[in-house]
Amino acid sequence: MIHLRAIAVKATTGLPSGFPFSVPVIRALRELSFPTPVTFLVGENGSGKSTLMEAIACVVGSVTVGTEGVDSDATLAPVRKLAKNLSQSWNKRTRKGFFLRAEDFFGYAKRISQIRTDAAADLQRVDKEYAGRSDYAKMLARMPHARTIGELQRRYGEGLDAQSHGESFLKLFQSRLVPDGLYLLDEPEAPLSPLRQLAFLSLLKEMVEANCQFIIATHSPIILAFPGATILSCDSAPPAVVDYDDLEHVTLTRDFLADPERYLSRL
Repeated sequence: MIHLRAIAVKATTGLPSGFPFSVPVIRALRELSFPTPVTFLVGENGSGKSTLMEAIACVVGSVTVGTEGVDSDATLAPVRKLAKNLSQSWNKRTRKGFFLRAEDFFGYAKRISQIRTDAAADLQRVDKEYAGRSDYAKMLARMPHARTIGELQRRYGEGLDAQSHGESFLKLFQSRLVPDGLYLLDEPEAPLSPLRQLAFLSLLKEMVEANCQFIIATHSPIILAFPGATILSCDSAPPAVVDYDDLEHVTLTRDFLADPERYLSRL
């Protein structure tokens, strides 16, 4: 399902000169279309793909997986100025989904861990405070804190903080992905091993079949291989569609794996 059809610049003149408007891929942007359920943004570090992802998240008002929302996150302040100059076109407006930057995940996992710790401490406090009182009164006092721990256990199992980064990252997706959502992901491969990236592809396929749309900024040749996806290169200004086999990420990785000594000898 394609929910978000495109974003476009409202006016091509009179734009500010500072960041992020000074980034070539942003300066040259007129309209960016998302013709398939999965769209990838690729490019070298500094090409502007993450800035573009953040702008999309701001303009659609996406929910964030992190410590701050798109309307309050101080790191997104410059990008919010860009978002005000963008329009959005929808096939079917959805409020489901979220925006996730890889670095935000670790703050999210820490917050979940703190909620679990606080709930456990509250249970201990209740047990101490209600010692000697009726079991019914104690049960009522414990209920909200036990419910919090039970809900975290149901959604995340033993806890995001008790798992490896890759396992907890995938657990987050499995617990938060719902049908008919728009998901904006910035470098989701960061905590994932090659095997976990394959598991992530399987999850993408499952959710696309459940009418989800994904826009993903990534460097991973494995994730970029998702069948039928549109790949937009931010090394071009404006972004241009590129075939998988023509991506430098792919050709360089293939060449290196075929003959690593040839590259290492030049370092």
